[in-house]
Amino acid sequence: MAIVIPEDVQSIIDKLNESGFKAYLAGGAVRDSLLGKTPKDYDIATNAKPGQMLQVFDGFRIVETGLKHGTITLVVNERNYEVTTFRVDGNYSDNRRPDSVEFVDDITDDLSRRDFTINALAYNREEGLIDPFGGRKDLAESHILCVGNPDDRFNEDALRMLRAIRFGAELGFLIVEETQNSIAKNARLIDNISKERINAELTRVLMSDNSTFFLWQLYRLNLMKHIVPDLDKCFGVEQKNRWHHLDVGTHILGTIGDAPKDLEIRLALMLHDIGKPNCKTTDENGFDHFYQHEIESARLATSWLKEYKFENETIENVSSLVLYHDGLMSPTKKNVKKLLNKLGTALVEKLFEIRNQDILMHSLHMRAEKLQELDLAKHLFREIVAHNEAFQIKDLAVNGDNLISLGYQQGRQIGEALNQMLDMVIESPELNKKKVLTELAKTWLLQKNKINP
Repeated sequence: MAIVIPEDVQSIIDKLNESGFKAYLAGGAVRDSLLGKTPKDYDIATNAKPGQMLQVFDGFRIVETGLKHGTITLVVNERNYEVTTFRVDGNYSDNRRPDSVEFVDDITDDLSRRDFTINALAYNREEGLIDPFGGRKDLAESHILCVGNPDDRFNEDALRMLRAIRFGAELGFLIVEETQNSIAKNARLIDNISKERINAELTRVLMSDNSTFFLWQLYRLNLMKHIVPDLDKCFGVEQKNRWHHLDVGTHILGTIGDAPKDLEIRLALMLHDIGKPNCKTTDENGFDHFYQHEIESARLATSWLKEYKFENETIENVSSLVLYHDGLMSPTKKNVKKLLNKLGTALVEKLFEIRNQDILMHSLHMRAEKLQELDLAKHLFREIVAHNEAFQIKDLAVNGDNLISLGYQQGRQIGEALNQMLDMVIESPELNKKKVLTELAKTWLLQKNKINP
């Protein structure tokens, strides 16, 4: 597979070469090119020291992002390119970042500090592929393994354990046994990593084509108990009843893999039953129940999403989806409208997807009937939307100003009247006419004034 270097990247390499320095395309861009993928980022490695890079690129737009670690960012044609001095890292006392770096002259020394062999690659047109650790072979064999001793790599930066899972998930590669064993042994070190960094990697696992398998790997290799402990507790929690045939954790993971690649949907599926271990009861016949597990799951989901620094809108939406994931049990138009009133059209559409995935991972008992009920709910939803039927106060044919003009007082009195109208209109859509609602409002006001003269 030919490695294509974009013109702007080659111009950076040429500029360094013309100044007497070596330069290579390095890391992920080389890996992706060998896989036939278009790289998202292009990073350049050079033996030019930071001060020398500043001289070489005098006149360029430079962002000094990490000068003490040997990195500058060049902005060329409105695109950022990181240029980094060959280096080896000192001790990692916090399992996150090196205490110090030492600049070196050999690209092989620089590649030796990288995480996985498939990322320890460099290339330029004059020398071709630089592959001292067999990364190209591992790409061909779809293997993920560390450069050197995996214990050393993970002690240097504990996030690399989760990155191994993420690369496996995104590339569909196998994490080799030695690397797996090291992850399982060192999993506790992930506690030293910021929630934001974990969020970024876990989200990519969740959104991958191989999410179910690699979330299982997260559990099997002891990382899940440190990252999503309430999900970890779900494995082995049996569900002895007619509706289920899998333990809670296995059921949850099974719902994710074929779900739409929508972050809110996949997060909601990952969290939708995490409250079940706390809610489990077993009756005198040996059947398991999980009463109000959706409330407990939503509580735990909200807490976890906040801890891992998700955006407020994502937290609110995912928590609502978890809370109402069983909210389509009786598909009548009235019930669909009530759900629409609580969630809005966009979230209800996502709820349909969540409910579908949930049902597909249930036992065969009444699975077909439940899918038919879901189809009916979807049909009613489409009918409501197509006919612009009211399910929120803003959909009513009258508003607060109309009621004020009739003599209603601002505040609670108007709110009570509008909510009462909405209940009636949800039940009987034909009542949503301005004349009808105005007459009702007049009648209610007269009755209220008689009671409270």
